Amino acid sequence: MNQGLLLRFENLVQLHGACRQLRALSCRKVCGARWKPVQLSAHPVGSLLHPQLWPKDRLISAAVSQCRHLATKEETKKKKKKIPLMRGEVEIRQKMTVEELAQAMGKDIDHIYEALLYTDINLDSVEPDSILHEDHIKMIVQKSGMKYKSAKLKEEKERKNTDAVKRQVVSYPAVLTPRPPVVTILGHVDHGKTTLLDSLRKTQVASMEAGGITQHIGAFLVHMPSGEKITFLDTPGHAAFSAMRARGTHVTDIVILVVAAEDGVMQQTIESIQHAKNAGVPLILAINKCDKPEADPERVKKELLAHDVVCEEFGGDVQAVNISALKGENLMVLAEATVALAEMLELKADATGLVEGTVIESRKDKGKGPLTTAIIQRGTLRKGCVLVAGKTWAKVRFLFDENGKTVDAASPGIPVEIMGWKESPSAGDEVLEVESEQRAQEVVAWRTYVEQQEKMKKDLEVIEAKQKEHRLEYEKKQQKLAHLTWRQRKAVLYKANKHLMFSRPKERTEMDENTLSLIVKGDVDGSVEAILNILDSYDCEDECKLDIVYFGMGDISENDIILAEAFNGVIFGFSVKANDTIKKLADKKGIKIKLHNIIYKLIEDLKDELNSRLPPTVVETTIGEASVLDTFSVTVGKNKIPVAGCRVHKGLLDRKMKFKLIRKRDVIWRGCLSSLKHHKDDVQVIKTGMDCGLSLDKNPEFNIGDEIICYEEKEVQQTTSWDPGF
Repeated sequence: MNQGLLLRFENLVQLHGACRQLRALSCRKVCGARWKPVQLSAHPVGSLLHPQLWPKDRLISAAVSQCRHLATKEETKKKKKKIPLMRGEVEIRQKMTVEELAQAMGKDIDHIYEALLYTDINLDSVEPDSILHEDHIKMIVQKSGMKYKSAKLKEEKERKNTDAVKRQVVSYPAVLTPRPPVVTILGHVDHGKTTLLDSLRKTQVASMEAGGITQHIGAFLVHMPSGEKITFLDTPGHAAFSAMRARGTHVTDIVILVVAAEDGVMQQTIESIQHAKNAGVPLILAINKCDKPEADPERVKKELLAHDVVCEEFGGDVQAVNISALKGENLMVLAEATVALAEMLELKADATGLVEGTVIESRKDKGKGPLTTAIIQRGTLRKGCVLVAGKTWAKVRFLFDENGKTVDAASPGIPVEIMGWKESPSAGDEVLEVESEQRAQEVVAWRTYVEQQEKMKKDLEVIEAKQKEHRLEYEKKQQKLAHLTWRQRKAVLYKANKHLMFSRPKERTEMDENTLSLIVKGDVDGSVEAILNILDSYDCEDECKLDIVYFGMGDISENDIILAEAFNGVIFGFSVKANDTIKKLADKKGIKIKLHNIIYKLIEDLKDELNSRLPPTVVETTIGEASVLDTFSVTVGKNKIPVAGCRVHKGLLDRKMKFKLIRKRDVIWRGCLSSLKHHKDDVQVIKTGMDCGLSLDKNPEFNIGDEIICYEEKEVQQTTSWDPGF
């Protein structure tokens, strides 16, 4: 009996506690923590007191649900931070979410939703993490009475510089060994640079008793009978030399200036002299074509005095050698003069340590992949070395000399072709050896990162300049329309843009037809670079726009055809091939492939293609002229038609042609004749000295002294005014 009383008392205490908690919740005095009901005993409390009024399950569930709701609301209020309202500028950026824009403006999300009511956005689909369009972002900021500005690039944590750099210059004479001089041959077009290089090559091949040179390489080595070596650069004249100077390289030690004895100093001769002076490289003068009867070497030497090139005969320090590259005369004398100058320069290099060099040329081979020709400047290059050049790297698999034979090592001053590159580096890139492949990847990643950062900064500057320009234009338009109501402004803008809104697709594409899209392919990197340098001089965008879609090395591929089809472009190839499959595919898709081996012919073909894109011009050719001597009118039905009595004083009047009426040097009418009579007879032609009566369509009035011109219209194809400079 006592035990039953105790149980009843315990249940009453628990019920009293539950009621107190419910009363506290109803007064909103809960501090945020979730209320947990006390565990009740298995006996139903309500059944002991009032079973109908106190069902246990309903009581507990009601208490818990209300408590949870209030607690969750309190927690949400705590999480919400009151952001102070801002006045002034708001930094915006592309692809901002609703929540990010609210934080940037110092507003709550509901404010953004209210502003979006003025747009065509469906608010049911908008969430706090929904991305807003840039126009909507600007509109929201303006509706809030604020100004916007583009957010600047976020300053990232300073990234550690992992680039590879050259070693410090060694000043110990003991580690320096003599190296061959590196010689570049420059001069004007058609003065014999290529012939001289070919003659030197043939001499070298004959002395080595080897077959023909089968490998394309940008440099080759000449062995003198005395044992000295000379490295000649086989690069495209002064253009490539200028590109090297632009990248800050100093590969060339000596410049051989080739001048034709019968032509003398020409434009590119002067440019070559300037390149050598800017680089601080000494000159050797090679006066070519001395075997011709009209050759005058002395005149060449005197002309060079005006450009501060003083030969030894006139008290200067420039050696002059008379040669004939075609016949091979005095080539060894020229080589000996080069060796003598190299001895005076005391050219030495460190053959130990990590390798340093410069890329002379790069190309792609189907079997070997990317290949580069490089000249080693420090260290000794061997198979297995890990190299970095530009934004690519290589683990050397094979080394080839100028004859395509494999070599084990290359010392300073020796040209060598390197196999094993991941991608093709550019001509003039610095070649550096690193410790491992992992280190090479770090260097490439750092250089790519630096390039991306520079590009982002430039892009941001362009974007800000464009935005400022557009803002000024918008403000000017708004000022012009400031006196109008918003309905009137809308009507004015509609009329101004009506021609754009209702223009047909055909009319839009006609604007794009005046653009020539190009795909440029070359055998080596230097060839492509030379073509791109010429295309950079194009300055006739108002006539026809020139758009270079893609450029690269290697033969014409299917990807090139796909690109040309997508951009309605033309493929230009220099010293490359297109197989039969590619040609058939191009014919099927209507793509033009233009292959050339001479750069001048390629540029002429390009100019012809530009001319074909220009709209034809209408040219008027005058056939006859007549003067109005008298005027009268003829009644035809109820209409009076003005008639002019004329005399032809030049050429003839042909009724089939077009006519124009000139009064006081102003053209007041153009069209055709409605009648042409001679002595009341209808005629087709009136010749010089004959009188006639004529009437014009649309019946313009005549005055005595007016001139009537008979002319013919012909369409003539325009030609581009672009001058590439040669």
